[in-house]
Amino acid sequence: MDTKEILKFCIDRGLLLDPEVLSIFSEVADNESVKLIIDRIQRYTQKRIITKDILEKNKEQVSEFFLELPKENQAKLEMLKIKLGLQIEISKESALISQNPVNNYVIVNPGELDKQSKVVVLSKTPSFKKKIEVDDFVKTMRNRILEMKEMLQEHPDLEGLISINKLSKTRQKVSIIGMISDKRITKNKNIIFEVEDLTGKIKVLVSQGKEELYKKADEISLDSVIGFTGFGDREIFFANDVIFPDIFLPERKHSPFEESALFIGDIHYGSKLFMEDSFLKFIDYLNGKGGKPAEAEKIKYLFINGDAVAGVGVYPGQQKDLKIEDLEAQFQGLAEILSKIRRSIKIIISPGNHDGVRLMEPQPMLDEKYSWPLYNLKNVTLTGNPSYVNIGSGKNFSGFDILTYHGFSYPFYANNIPSLMKKSLNEPEKIMTYLLKNRHLAPTYSSIQMCPSEKDEMIIKKIPDIFVSGHIHKCAVTYYNNVMIISGSGWEEETEYQKRKGISLDFCKVPSLNLKTREVKILDFDIKEEHERLMHKKEVKI
Repeated sequence: MDTKEILKFCIDRGLLLDPEVLSIFSEVADNESVKLIIDRIQRYTQKRIITKDILEKNKEQVSEFFLELPKENQAKLEMLKIKLGLQIEISKESALISQNPVNNYVIVNPGELDKQSKVVVLSKTPSFKKKIEVDDFVKTMRNRILEMKEMLQEHPDLEGLISINKLSKTRQKVSIIGMISDKRITKNKNIIFEVEDLTGKIKVLVSQGKEELYKKADEISLDSVIGFTGFGDREIFFANDVIFPDIFLPERKHSPFEESALFIGDIHYGSKLFMEDSFLKFIDYLNGKGGKPAEAEKIKYLFINGDAVAGVGVYPGQQKDLKIEDLEAQFQGLAEILSKIRRSIKIIISPGNHDGVRLMEPQPMLDEKYSWPLYNLKNVTLTGNPSYVNIGSGKNFSGFDILTYHGFSYPFYANNIPSLMKKSLNEPEKIMTYLLKNRHLAPTYSSIQMCPSEKDEMIIKKIPDIFVSGHIHKCAVTYYNNVMIISGSGWEEETEYQKRKGISLDFCKVPSLNLKTREVKILDFDIKEEHERLMHKKEVKI
């Protein structure tokens, strides 16, 4: 291995490599493998200094990265894993695939990626087998503070960072990081937060006289972890600035292969209002029968982001809206219709609030007891919600990291954050941007039913290339700091509940992303809308 080349690679990316790790790499690995490992570790951990300790703490994920390395020199790669303390044999890869028919990870040689697509699930929903106790929630929130603090403390504007209990009796100019446990407006229209870290609590005041700062402060959610700069003592802290965890992606990736990924969700199979004719038209398009076979041939990935079926008993009186009143039968029908899609398209399915899994988030993958027909489809990969999925990686290309989240928390923020209330749920992309800025999919505890775990799985730990959601049935595509944001439309006609909410829904609109050019097309398969347009044209002619 050329040490100078690796050091230059790190410097170009603003990284530092621990001498011990560099020494191990130089002994047993080639340049391209090392570059791929470093790139994946940095993007996963968001650390600027890569040490052996970081590799040890993220052992499971780093081990998965090794599955993507070229296989020309297996002996050296095995030795590298042993030296790094990652003693999981690469030869077990095929056994893992055969033992788990659900996650059809396709591991191929990099040169074959233009012939066969690759899907790797990077996240696992933790199981919670014991009785949930209050202390479990406390641990989750404590760990949230610790993880979010790690992200925030590298922010260049947080100078003189100290813990809350280190504030002295005399006023001093410092920065603090803490969780927002209370927020209120004073008689003078100032905002006062109660902020706490693991060492203590402090009141933080934002004056209404500072207009721009006041706007930023007004956007802060309860239970979010935020940085403040300013001055104060042990009694009160006067904020000069508010620092969100935020995200920034240095570049927008381009695949070396001509492939496309499509994003849908909210099929609601089993509902009387399921737009089956439109969905079958979509399937015809995927199979090259829609008049554009060359375009369809490029499609390698289809993401179905929650509410694949209508579910049973999801809301009061739902039975009257159901065509199929049995959850297992709904999944049987869904599997049958998805089986019509050509096998070369990899289908990635995550659950939503209608899919018969627990409502507490994060949600596990679809329950095999009811959704077993999907487990039998060879081209289907099931994930939890939220999930990280990598697609299209190969030699010298790390692929695209895609964060999928159904979006159950979105109505809360649309109804409680001032800038989001203006358009309510008609602009889901703004809600998604807000959550990226907070580096959390549900910062306020009451915005979802939270399932406690050792680590807060709703934190956006690593910055995705693409952030995909559904739930709102509103199609939108935009960028925020180079992260592509995609919100999918629905395949169910408007319900009485949605009419009362006043949401302007989109139907059967499919965002299609060319992974090589990054061109986005919104494909429209709404037969009803097309019929109405034709009728309107006839009326005009008459």
